Amino acid sequence: MSPVLAEFLGTALLVALGNGVGAGVTLSRSYAKDAGWIVITFAWGFAVALSVYAVGQFSGAHLNPAVTLGLAFDGSFAWSDVPGYIIAQLLGGIVGASIVFVHYLPHWAETKDPAAKLGVFATSPAIPHTFSNVMSELIATFLLVVGILSIGANTFSDGLNPLIVGFLIVSLGMSFGGTTGYAMNPARDLGPRIAHFLLPIAGKGSSNWGYSWIPVIGPILGGSLGGLFYRSVFSGKDTPAFVVVGLVTIVILGLCYRFGVRPNKSTSVKSKSA
Repeated sequence: MSPVLAEFLGTALLVALGNGVGAGVTLSRSYAKDAGWIVITFAWGFAVALSVYAVGQFSGAHLNPAVTLGLAFDGSFAWSDVPGYIIAQLLGGIVGASIVFVHYLPHWAETKDPAAKLGVFATSPAIPHTFSNVMSELIATFLLVVGILSIGANTFSDGLNPLIVGFLIVSLGMSFGGTTGYAMNPARDLGPRIAHFLLPIAGKGSSNWGYSWIPVIGPILGGSLGGLFYRSVFSGKDTPAFVVVGLVTIVILGLCYRFGVRPNKSTSVKSKSA
């Protein structure tokens, strides 16, 4: 199997399993309805682990543009392979979300809340606040990439690494997921959001494109900084890119703070999905 095909299939599997638990917990007349945040975080952790087991031997199982960029900045992945991986991951996210749509087909009409339906596909902030929302995604993804690189630097029993990465996802979800739903992955959020926009979902409402850039830019910044931080601090290989990306991040965060949305009494969100 080619690495690009593996990234496509792995990301499709990841999103099908991950968004599937969002559907089960959220949609009306599902036996899993209201199962709660712990169920969501563990299901996403197992989704990541199983997807890594499935395609890791073919592509390294990035399954996430932020991870791909982080590994490229760390120097452990070739920049020439980055575009193909990211395109495959995005397409995999669309396909994975479409599988969830078909599986839960009669439940969409039974669910009256459009925001809940969108929450099956894509993340939303618990409190809309542009600066804080970007920071939440940045911090979680930074820790994700540093965690993945740290796990890879250790020796485990054969085949145990993907499971440890899965528990890293569980930990991040429980600790940092309550603010934005911890997308930490542009393909996991943007791909399914595109699917939500295109699919004939009964009473689906808006795809919330106004928020869609946050779970893209936050993870990209966090993943890139995570790779550069690990390269500089853990590996002792300084690079000017760390300073450049750091300055770009500061500028973007400054713009978010100055011009972004701030919370008010009327802001609320229905989504539970990770």
